[in-house]
Amino acid sequence: MRIPCGNVRIGAVRSATLTVAVAVVAAAAGVAAGPVAAQEMADRIWLGGPILTMNDAAMRAEAVAEKGGRIVAVGSAGDVMKLRGPSTQVIDLEGRTMLPGFVDAHGHVVMGGFQALSANLLAPPDGETKDIPALQQKLRDWIAANQGAVRKANLIAGFGYDNSQLAELRHPTRDELDAVARDVPIMIIHQSGHLAVLNSKALEVVGYDAETKDPPGGVIRRRAGGREPDGVLEEAAFFNAAVKLIGQVGAEGFKVFAQAGAELWARFGYTTAQEGRSTAASVSVMRAVADVGGFRIDVVTYPDVLVDRDFIKASFSPDYRNRLRVAGAKLTIDGSPQGFTAWRDRPYFKPVGDYPPGYAGYPAATSEQVIDAVDWAFANDIQILTHANGEAASDLLIASIQAATDKYGRSDRRAVLIHGQFLREDQVDAYNRLGVIPSLFPMHTFYWGDWHRDHTVGPALADNISPTGWVRERGMRFTTHHDAPVAFPDSMRVLDATVTRRSRSGDIIGPAQRVDVITALKAMTIWPAWQHFEEASKGSIEPGKLADLVILSDDPTAVDPEALDQIKVLETIKEGITVYALAPHGQQRAELAARPDASGGSAFGRFVMAQAAQRERMPASGGGAAMRHEHSSDAHAGCGCALMAELAAVMAAGGGMPMGAP
Repeated sequence: MRIPCGNVRIGAVRSATLTVAVAVVAAAAGVAAGPVAAQEMADRIWLGGPILTMNDAAMRAEAVAEKGGRIVAVGSAGDVMKLRGPSTQVIDLEGRTMLPGFVDAHGHVVMGGFQALSANLLAPPDGETKDIPALQQKLRDWIAANQGAVRKANLIAGFGYDNSQLAELRHPTRDELDAVARDVPIMIIHQSGHLAVLNSKALEVVGYDAETKDPPGGVIRRRAGGREPDGVLEEAAFFNAAVKLIGQVGAEGFKVFAQAGAELWARFGYTTAQEGRSTAASVSVMRAVADVGGFRIDVVTYPDVLVDRDFIKASFSPDYRNRLRVAGAKLTIDGSPQGFTAWRDRPYFKPVGDYPPGYAGYPAATSEQVIDAVDWAFANDIQILTHANGEAASDLLIASIQAATDKYGRSDRRAVLIHGQFLREDQVDAYNRLGVIPSLFPMHTFYWGDWHRDHTVGPALADNISPTGWVRERGMRFTTHHDAPVAFPDSMRVLDATVTRRSRSGDIIGPAQRVDVITALKAMTIWPAWQHFEEASKGSIEPGKLADLVILSDDPTAVDPEALDQIKVLETIKEGITVYALAPHGQQRAELAARPDASGGSAFGRFVMAQAAQRERMPASGGGAAMRHEHSSDAHAGCGCALMAELAAVMAAGGGMPMGAP
């Protein structure tokens, strides 16, 4: 095993040393890569179903033993059962499948909690919003069920609408939200987290009118033929408004978001979650949650390198404290592909909206900022994750990393490309040469593959979005992610999209970019553990590693690939302890049917959590060929990350009430 170099990798080296020590003990006991000394009895042993280890040397096993939160034996049932003692708990998998716990390569766990506490405006299969009248009714229903939350926050919030999935193929307008409520601010957030729509009252509260200029990096869309805002806000225009509207929920509300998000991740088998963009303020609030035991799974976060470098340098650590650690820095170069804000090297194919000829998106940071941020990260040996969706964004990132590498030399820094939706093949070669880890987003092929084919890049280039095939041809390790709350942090949807690349309409988006199931599973387990410098303790089922495990209803390598998205997460285990178990079918159906009470005390969170657990969805092709795409959101690296980082600064200042906690 390769040990990361540099004195900042002490935690990883320590874990690797423990792994080696366990292997030495095992060898001394005469059992190769299996049980340790006979007198060390296990706390738990699992057997009775397929076990996929993600260890190429022994991909399948019959049994796993754990003691004190770490794996002490993996191998045949006969050998592992030698560690059974009087108090050992033996768990029969009953034919179910065990894998390493999933490691989140890129998501926004805090914004995922906000999603759980807002009206669900997602399209099928994650929601029921198919047109603007249905969206309006969803908001009315949520208001009726959450009157207490509305009063506390003076806000009606909805999350996840996608204009590309609405029958009208457009964004709602302020007037259509005014028809729901005129006297209370309404803000509905696009699924990408890069756009939103406000009603007239909300526009009044934030001070947007015909005289308001577009902020740098954002757009206030206007009514046809005039300057009056139509309610739709892009990028910075949205983030600035959201801070004013949501900021009053306060630090306590932010804590609710963070804890609810981590619980949602665990329901999909994740034992490590990521908050993909934070600030000192939001880390402070997450730390408060962690220090009272609020996180049952590990949470790794990357503060914005353009906001507070001194904080990153002082807080960066390879070790967790109460399941939270600052793991490096985050940089954002551009925006959302399906929202047409990703920065391309050529015009968009057929963008839907009022765009000038030759429109190619725009950067979210200057070239000087990007070059300087990468230089700083390399100079301080701090890992940097960079959101770059469009080709022009990748060109700038590649040039910046090349310059920093020439200046500081090669080292095991593991810089990460986040998303890389629109890549040229020469850019993949450059990332390979520079040792950059591509964290790709094949889930886009399901949610927005048709939209990319028809509107963003066209049919020829759409086949190469999230080019997992290209990176594997070059022998590169890659990771996959969900970028929740762009969608649920649905591990099986990620797996399905990586293997099948089937869109909502049933089209295969890039058959040559598909990979096999084991490769797709590695991109969710051992490779993201490696991305986080945690491969010595996570990502595979091997002696010495943490007993971070997930139990699935079926073996992903044995089912029809078209059924991968129907596999259910039955149990999530963190260091030997169950942190989530799917309740009996009847109970889940009852919870699924429940709605929040009128006081707002249970809010939307309980319902969405139950929905996530049950996952009674349409098949991958269930959207129907008629479902087209419009100004969609993205999978961008954002999913509201910029919003939550800015919002956290306001919340951390104190005050306000949560919008309603589950």
